[in-house]
Amino acid sequence: MIKDYYNILELLPQATLTEIRQAYRHLAKRYHPDKNNNDPYATAQFNEIKEAYEVLTNPAKKETYLQERWYNQSIGKKRKTEAITPVSILRLSLELEKYVSKLDIHRMNKAGLSGYIHELLSNETIEKLKQFDERGIIRQIITTMLTAMRCLPLKFAIPLSTRLEDLAKGDEMSLQRIKEFLKDQKKSFLWDKYKALVIVIFTILICLLIYFTSK
Repeated sequence: MIKDYYNILELLPQATLTEIRQAYRHLAKRYHPDKNNNDPYATAQFNEIKEAYEVLTNPAKKETYLQERWYNQSIGKKRKTEAITPVSILRLSLELEKYVSKLDIHRMNKAGLSGYIHELLSNETIEKLKQFDERGIIRQIITTMLTAMRCLPLKFAIPLSTRLEDLAKGDEMSLQRIKEFLKDQKKSFLWDKYKALVIVIFTILICLLIYFTSK
């Protein structure tokens, strides 16, 4: 998801360069780490504000951003407006889990779902989440993501699980959950792969049993 830099700076898209600079100074003072006892949530918001300012005040970066913003808007893709924090990612994870639970597993776009989760669990997101001392919330994120991923084939589940393992480093409980998830996914993969053969063999055995018991 592309970030909504104007929303981050609490501005309208028509904002002038002067208004962008004024908004940055105002918000930077509010969220600066030194003024918030290095609170990680304030720091995350400050970094988003700084990034938005650097893009919108650089003509080349701004032009590229506006083109990408227009394209995403034209295809109905949502813009990300929140800083990356454990709370914001957990909220998105819960929304995803709820959405997936309503889908028809046989008709859903599994490649699209995998791509969305990859985007949600980007390297940038994982590295930023590691900066927070929020193990309980991160555990919830991992558990929620694993639930949403259960409908995915093994070829999608494995790389996504690798990302979750990176996020879960140092947390044996979460790592064990991921391990059990992969074990279950591999069992499902083998069953899907060989169930036709198992059914044929079972049918033959039943037929042979009927044949010999009827003689």
